[in-house]
Formats: sequence, C-alpha cells, structure tokens
Amino acid sequence: MAARTSALPEDPWRHRFSVLTAGSVLVLIFIGGLVTSTGSGLSVPDWPLSYGKLMPPMEGGVFYEHGHRMAATLVGLLALVLAGWTARVESRRQVRRLAWGGLLMVVAQGVLGGLTVLFLLPPAISIAHGCLAQVYLCLSIGLAYLTSGEWSQSQGQARDLDQTGLRTTAVAVTALAFLQLALGAVMRHLGAGLAIPDFPLVFGGLIPPAASVPILVHFAHRVGALAVLGAVVWLLLKARRAGDPRFLRPAQALLTLVALQVLLGGATVLLAKEPITTSLHVATGAVVLGLGFFLVLRAYRMLAPPEVQPLTVPAPAVS
Repeated sequence: MAARTSALPEDPWRHRFSVLTAGSVLVLIFIGGLVTSTGSGLSVPDWPLSYGKLMPPMEGGVFYEHGHRMAATLVGLLALVLAGWTARVESRRQVRRLAWGGLLMVVAQGVLGGLTVLFLLPPAISIAHGCLAQVYLCLSIGLAYLTSGEWSQSQGQARDLDQTGLRTTAVAVTALAFLQLALGAVMRHLGAGLAIPDFPLVFGGLIPPAASVPILVHFAHRVGALAVLGAVVWLLLKARRAGDPRFLRPAQALLTLVALQVLLGGATVLLAKEPITTSLHVATGAVVLGLGFFLVLRAYRMLAPPEVQPLTVPAPAVS
C-alpha cells in the first residue's frame, strides 16, 4: 500500500474535488425534487435496472426518474473517487473514516431509493431517502472544509469573538434548517403540499380552522420557516456585533436565501406545485442547510483556541 503523502490538512486539488462533489449533491437534490413534483417516482417500476435496461427511452416521467438515477450514479462515482483519494493521501484517520462513511451513506441512499420504487413510494422510506441526502450534503461540505487552506491555517484566529455566542447561534440555525427540511419531506411525501391553498394567510386567517394531519403538517412547516428566519436574523445580529466579515457575509447570505426560500414556498402554493418552482424551493432549502453547516464548521475552527505544541526539553549536550 502506498504511503500517505498529505502531511498537512490543506490539499487544494482534493479540496476542489470535494467542492465539486458537494455541488453535485445539490444538483441531485434539485432533480429529486423534480421527480417528486412531477409525480414521476414510479415512472420506472423496476430497480436497479429501468424496464430491464441500462438506458430506457427517456420519455415522459422516465426522463425525470431515470435521469435522477443517472445523476445519483454520478454522485456515487464522485464519492468513490473521493474516498479512495482520501484513503491514499490523507494523514488524519478521522478524515479518512469520514470519506469512507460518506461513500457508505451514498450506497445506503441508493438502496433507499430502490426500496422506494419496489415498495411503491412508502412515505417512511421516501422521507428517509430525502433526509439522508441532506446529511450527505453536510458531510461533503465538511470534507471540503477539512481539506481547505482555511482549515489548516485559521484555528483560533477569531477566538476573541467566542463571547458573542456565534457558535451556539450557528448550531441553532443549522439544526432548525435540518428539522425544517425533514418536515418539508414529511409534507411532500404525505401529499400535504397544497393542504393549505392560500399564502401568506391560512384559509384566510392566521390559524387553520381544521385539524387534519395534512393541514397540521403543512402549517407546522410554515411555522418552522418563521423559526428559521428568526434564528438567521439573530445570527446576523451576532455577526454584526462580532464585526468579522468571515461571519457577517455568510450570515447576510443566509438571510437572503431564507427570504428567497419563503417566497419560493409561497409561489409553490400559489402556482399549485409547479415543478420548477417546487424543486427550486427544495434545493434552496438544501443550500440554507449547507451554508449554515459551513458556518458552524468555520465558527468551531476559528473560535477554538490554537493547538498547543508539546513542550520539549532539549537533550543535554554530550561533551
């Protein structure tokens, strides 16, 4: 086995490849949104082949469903290359394990996708399939950050800002964003996307008059959006107090993205789940989660105290 040659965390080409992998996951999430919003989930009724072929005629819903499978295969190949590359050159055991864990996660995601088809779109499996995609997105962002120049050079650079509570707030934003995405997956796969047909009001008021499961899930998703928005505003205030552009700019971008996400959510309802709008809503939510997770990593790296080098006592000179 070849010796590992990466003594430093910074690895520019592997970092770029990790960024490419994370970007491909975002594209896959968008395509997955198209599959759901066009009702194409069972356009190909078999798995892992498509109508017994590697390449069926790309017509109707098959275009979306088989296209989703092709994109997932590409993401799997990228994850395989990244894991092998990391195992070969990475000196940090935890990072090697993270890369292999990511590959296993992609395999599990493919199996969940197959089970979704074979068992005719059961909500539990479909929801798990959607949530796991978001988890792998965060993992791929983590791998990209762990191989960046910032990671290798910036530990403790902003540790004086820790008193502002940036880390805790960034964690809260990311956790709320993930819960909101999970709730969105529940709403989508329960067919509750149009359970409340108006926006921004709820059946013309502020509280739904009925209490069916679809309506409650949909309403909870709207309340969750307000919670995420409030947490991002709080994060922006913290970042302004800190005055460091490395935290302020991502916080500003997050607020813009969440505002866009709310508008896309409203448009999804008012346009009766038009596929492109709905899929952009799903993908923008993933971007919010990814950026929030990146900010958590940056906060923990830059606000942490620098590593203390062990004290060595020089050996006495031999006369």
